Amino acid sequence: MLPLGTPLPTFELAIVPGTNLRGDAQLRTLDFFSDKLLLGKPLLVMVICAHCPFVKHLEEAIAALDKDYGNLVQILAIASNSLITHPQDGPENLAKQAEQHGWRFPYLLDLDQNFAKALRAACTPDFFLFSQIGEGEYQLRYRGQFDSSRPGNDLAINGGDLRTALNAVLLGETVLIDQKPSIGCNIKWHPGNEPPWFG
Repeated sequence: MLPLGTPLPTFELAIVPGTNLRGDAQLRTLDFFSDKLLLGKPLLVMVICAHCPFVKHLEEAIAALDKDYGNLVQILAIASNSLITHPQDGPENLAKQAEQHGWRFPYLLDLDQNFAKALRAACTPDFFLFSQIGEGEYQLRYRGQFDSSRPGNDLAINGGDLRTALNAVLLGETVLIDQKPSIGCNIKWHPGNEPPWFG
């Protein structure tokens, strides 16, 4: 897992057409944080996709999280799966997923998978919460699971782990160090592009 305290990696991501971001086809770190409305807000990065059953299990809970925290925290959804091997996670299906569940946050494509690698993201879904420590400077405070619910384990979905971390960051409190890794479908890396820790 990415060490706590790691700065937000730089990124250059493609905007999913049909979602709520307009304008340039690419979104870069500095472009994103140039919006004064974003200054001071924590940043939640969710590595998700359209086809994964673990993501589908949480789709409505992610919509509820967006409703509860979307005005307090900037949320970004990132799709990093290879479109070579998994075209079902392409822009059209991502846009349908966002529309179906009323997601208001930006949905972005990590086409070269560099951002997922920089986050050491392992699976979908995977969650990374950064707090702001200066203008345009962000530091990792939480990385791990949404909660302990999984498809088929009959545990209620409550977002407890992530919501506890969000509340701590928003209150300026320490986030608990005992953070459980997320579990889901492995990120589908481009053939030959697998990171050293994969497999």
